[in-house]
Amino acid sequence: MYSIFDILFETPSYRPVYVISDSEMKELKKNQHQEELDEITKQKVRLEDAFKAQLKHLEEREKEVEKELKVLSASKDK
Repeated sequence: MYSIFDILFETPSYRPVYVISDSEMKELKKNQHQEELDEITKQKVRLEDAFKAQLKHLEEREKEVEKELKVLSASKDK
């Protein structure tokens, strides 16, 4: 049977520590920032494309509704 002390001392309660130089740290941060910037740029392009597609859809629907409204107005006048 295990006691609480066996569990405490059997499993390490620490994580490995890695030591890197300042230049490596700068390079790592530079790479992370570049990846983030690339992702932001991709997201902006996707959002712009989605916006353009939605705008086109709304403009087409607006034209359809205006045509239907003209037809209904013309038939009502007769």
